[in-house]
Amino acid sequence: MQQSAEFLIRNTLEPGDLGQVAALHGKVYSEEYDFGLGFEAYVMESLLEFYCAYDLEKDRVWVVEHEGRMVGFVLLMHRPSNRAQLRYFILAKEFRGRGIGSRLMKEWMEFYTERNYGGAYLYTTSGLDAAASLYERMGFRKISEMKSRNFGMSMLEQYYELVTP
Repeated sequence: MQQSAEFLIRNTLEPGDLGQVAALHGKVYSEEYDFGLGFEAYVMESLLEFYCAYDLEKDRVWVVEHEGRMVGFVLLMHRPSNRAQLRYFILAKEFRGRGIGSRLMKEWMEFYTERNYGGAYLYTTSGLDAAASLYERMGFRKISEMKSRNFGMSMLEQYYELVTP
């Protein structure tokens, strides 16, 4: 567990965490991007998929807390063919711009390297410019885009892959 005066980051899942991840996504994406309940339900469903496949040797979570409240989260999920997926990267608005996101991504990349994964990817949507910029600084490149109406609204889904030299 790493701690600063403002927040702490832990790498363990505790009871209540999965619900808090879904709630944080529901709240942030509703307030900032007008996503509806369908998005929160998708996050809940996919978190169950993660939990059912959770392997302490291959997967890792980063839970960011402030005064006992979850304010950020990201995880690395193992996938077939020795690949890793970056999922659920989120930070409450009032904690952005403090270097926390960069720290999470740096630690994500360190774990990815330590575990000798052979590739990584993530899915996101257009309009999340700060996150996309951070992904690109870490070596991810946008591979494709697809228009969809997931979660009851028009969106441009994006697929990124980690490009290593």
